[in-house]
Amino acid sequence: MKHIAIIGAGITGVTTAYALARRGFRVTVLERHRYAAMETSYANGGQLSASNAEVWNHTSTILKGLKWMLKNDAPLLVNPKPGWHKLSWFGEFIAAIPRYQANTIATARLAVAAREHLFSWAEQEGIEFDLKRQGILHIYRDQAGFEHAGAVSRLLAQGGLPRRAVTPDEMRAIEPTLAGQYYGGYYTESDSSGDIHKFTTGLAQAAEKLGVQLRYEQQISAMQADATGADITLVQDGGSVTERYDAVVVCAGVASRALAAMFGDRVNVYPVKGYSITVHLNDEASRAGAPNVSLLDDATKLVASRFGADRFRVAGTAEFNGYNRDIRADRIAPLVAWVQQCFPSVSTRNITPWAGLRPMMPDLMPRVGRGKLPTVFYNTGHGHLGWTLSAATADMIAATVATAFGSPNVTIAATQDLKLA
Repeated sequence: MKHIAIIGAGITGVTTAYALARRGFRVTVLERHRYAAMETSYANGGQLSASNAEVWNHTSTILKGLKWMLKNDAPLLVNPKPGWHKLSWFGEFIAAIPRYQANTIATARLAVAAREHLFSWAEQEGIEFDLKRQGILHIYRDQAGFEHAGAVSRLLAQGGLPRRAVTPDEMRAIEPTLAGQYYGGYYTESDSSGDIHKFTTGLAQAAEKLGVQLRYEQQISAMQADATGADITLVQDGGSVTERYDAVVVCAGVASRALAAMFGDRVNVYPVKGYSITVHLNDEASRAGAPNVSLLDDATKLVASRFGADRFRVAGTAEFNGYNRDIRADRIAPLVAWVQQCFPSVSTRNITPWAGLRPMMPDLMPRVGRGKLPTVFYNTGHGHLGWTLSAATADMIAATVATAFGSPNVTIAATQDLKLA
């Protein structure tokens, strides 16, 4: 039985471990934190949103970034301090603009395929994660935003995702608690929401039942590989120990770039910081005034999801500021103000702020596939759609590994026709 090491126990690492274990592999997950899902998979916006598959490689994104560069509370904030990593990433981002339409369609197709796996796994394993299958409502305050959404909807349709335009009256019928004046919206009934941390930890427990070994507080100091396997050196008891595996899959989020370099691969992931607040609904008025349908406000780049009776998550924004994980008050304030504006009955007296680094490739397409060496594989760089895409990319990389080793347990992946770099 081939022994596969997975680096990282976030959503991509855990789904990959589960998919490989189902194919009969022996799997060990190495995670530097004490628990699974403690970084980007901890407190995101909670959306399983194929309708958010539009990639960011658009001229308007560049113009907004320049316009907002000196505005601390802007939805998109770029630290003007230069650096080779940032400059190379933005150079590749601009170079990918001609592939905007093709990549949006491909991402939508991948997101639709991911649903089948994720819901099936959750049902089979009895994972409870505050799932709400009530769709996602995109809201627009002006005609320009609404018309752009119409163009995006046509691309999503080519990827197999239908969504429909709705009037302000229809928006209020879909989510009666939403306050404010809007030009219109788009509603995707097939989208859903839930708690990514609960899902990831639940799937990690299911993976352990399949024989996956999850090892926490593991610090990697070096890695190398050849045609027959991979060596991983770990810091241990003041010294180090080197372990041999038949192959390794890097699912390490924003750390993937540095780890890939150890194998001679270039995986140009950049950390794009996002913020969230969890609003604790401690009184009846707040519980009644919080939405049940998940929302995306395109103008402010914020999403909102309801978790059970007593929690409401608002998340979003994009900050290009390197590996900085600080939770800034001036970046949290717009999220609180948005709740007060859109859901005035919800008390924001008790909130929990959070910040996480999205692992984003320049073309916003995840890196799923082989490295230069035959025993090194990658499933990383999912950006703002990590949870939405994870079940599909996990199945894809598991099928790739199984094919590489001629495993008798290879299964036909629903995503096998999706080609990613």
